[in-house]
Amino acid sequence: MPTARESLLNAALAALADVPWSGVRMVDVASAAGVSRQTLYNEFGSKDGLARALVRREADTYLHGVERLLAEQAGAGDRLVSVAEWTVAEACARPLLRALLTACWGERLPAPRPARRGAVLSGVPAQRRADAGPPSPADLVAAVRDRSVAALEQGRAEGRTKEESADVAHRCELAARLALSCVIAPVGEGVGTLVRKAVGGTVSETSPTAGDR
Repeated sequence: MPTARESLLNAALAALADVPWSGVRMVDVASAAGVSRQTLYNEFGSKDGLARALVRREADTYLHGVERLLAEQAGAGDRLVSVAEWTVAEACARPLLRALLTACWGERLPAPRPARRGAVLSGVPAQRRADAGPPSPADLVAAVRDRSVAALEQGRAEGRTKEESADVAHRCELAARLALSCVIAPVGEGVGTLVRKAVGGTVSETSPTAGDR
């Protein structure tokens, strides 16, 4: 059973599907979640706080999905392709995720800013994290790259050289950036083909040197 916080976030996201963020009313969100307005304000502090929490959850949901795909029992290149293809598909279906990945919010969506300097910190730990502001597209690329590198290194019998490790990180970031580019400008051949051409089999058991790129 979802917590009151999750129910409120679900209600806010459902409301956003019908009306722009400016038309979402706190009283309606609380009513749809089956809790009091006071509970809503206790959790988020304000409508801006609710927006920050909604966007922070979207970012976390995305990164959890990335981790799930990277944990699959598949080749390294196949996992990077899966993450890229899933990223493009999810961004198409989820306007908040698309905005996070592109920094193009539009007038229907909340465009949350960090809590103002000097504001009283929330007593809810999850809200304090959300109030720090949403991750930028560059932050998300770095997060996907780092998770990809960690997943591909896991279980390796032998370590890579410093040069090989740098090459793997480069190719993992390239896969993430190709996915973002296809969110903005879709391509006919699909992002999976682009990622395979870019990373090939080079991030599996043996990684080429930088001179082989």
